[in-house]
Amino acid sequence: MNTLYLECQMGAAGDMLTAALLELFDHPESKVDELNRLGIPDVEYRLEHAKSHGIHGLRVHVYLHGEEEKTCDIHAHEQSHPHGHHHANEAGHDDTYPHQHEHQHEHQPHHHTTLSDIQAIVRTLKIDAQVQADILSIYTYIAEAESSAHGVNVEEVHFHEVGTMDAVADITAVCYLLHQLHPDNIVCSAIHVGCGHVHCAHGILPVPAPATAWLLRGIPCYGGSISGELCTPTGAAIIRHFADAFGTMPSMRIAKIGYGMGHKIFSSPNCVRAFLGHTSDESDQIIELSCNIDDMTPEDLAFAQEQLFSAGAVEVYTTSVSMKKSRSAFILTVHAPISSRQFMLETIFRHTSTIGIRENICQRYTLERHLETITTRYGSLRVKRSTGYGVERIKYEYEDLSRIAREHDITLESLKHELNTMLVQQRFRTKKAVDL
Repeated sequence: MNTLYLECQMGAAGDMLTAALLELFDHPESKVDELNRLGIPDVEYRLEHAKSHGIHGLRVHVYLHGEEEKTCDIHAHEQSHPHGHHHANEAGHDDTYPHQHEHQHEHQPHHHTTLSDIQAIVRTLKIDAQVQADILSIYTYIAEAESSAHGVNVEEVHFHEVGTMDAVADITAVCYLLHQLHPDNIVCSAIHVGCGHVHCAHGILPVPAPATAWLLRGIPCYGGSISGELCTPTGAAIIRHFADAFGTMPSMRIAKIGYGMGHKIFSSPNCVRAFLGHTSDESDQIIELSCNIDDMTPEDLAFAQEQLFSAGAVEVYTTSVSMKKSRSAFILTVHAPISSRQFMLETIFRHTSTIGIRENICQRYTLERHLETITTRYGSLRVKRSTGYGVERIKYEYEDLSRIAREHDITLESLKHELNTMLVQQRFRTKKAVDL
């Protein structure tokens, strides 16, 4: 399958991810032209060829009203609701961050937008329905993170005009480019978040910033020795939405490599690396970790399973057993890439009560999987198509099915029956056309 591996040794930010993905195309300049025609109000993308420690890559600049915001001015105003202000952190990644303050207003009033305003902007863009859905999902993550960090309702989170459009531009670009690359699988390394503090319009915040920390829940990350904010809320939200697994680079035949450069200079190359290549799913080895548990509630076990999936497990399941003294218990079984052994062990010990874990190496045989988007009378719907060993199967993406069922007040069973009928009719028309 086509696999995209994102190496985030210097964190993750929207502009860096955009630049790294652009380098995977044969003509990145033409892709920038396409981005500039999407219709984001008053926004212009500009591409720069850059070097860091002898490594060549691309750097993306986002201009609003013809100007690129480089620094953060402290705004003073007499309002008690949270505002999102644009800030340039110490790693040179621009992002949006809301804050709460009460000051006398001495400057010209500036515009703020809510999540509903963002949604209205995104719905006007000249993009595919799936790209639009991805953008809205990522921005909802950001709004929820800011809501949690500042103790306000999502509807009360306000974003400053400059930071908002910059983040919308970054998120839109990443979603648009990934839609065109259409990788079957996205794997991300552990994320370097930096350390120390970040200076923002409303003061000094610890790294990772509260919203970023919220977004990185369940995702492997580390602090390191570089002072500054390396992972921004936008970068964290993008990774959270798209990454299928986390860990070291899988065994893959690399076809293209992209370097997305940040804006500041460090002792190491300040970039995100994107590797696009092919991984074989026909036969591969995985690690099987299992342990017996007799003193955890089903709710606690369910939470542990969620954490293991978030950590990159291929499969997690429990089996009911009877242990010594006829005590009811569960066997927790985890399948994961061999390269993620250490992190999986740490995650199991952290989130379960076990004191011992067994290991087996298994040979796994799977069908080739491809994610497709089909058009229905209800709109776009994602379908996972699996082929190989003389068989072909399709499975509708549950999130899309449930969304359509709720919006149109129909059952999942009737919706799937209608979709299956539609696909059969399409195959019949295709076969008939070929016969003719």
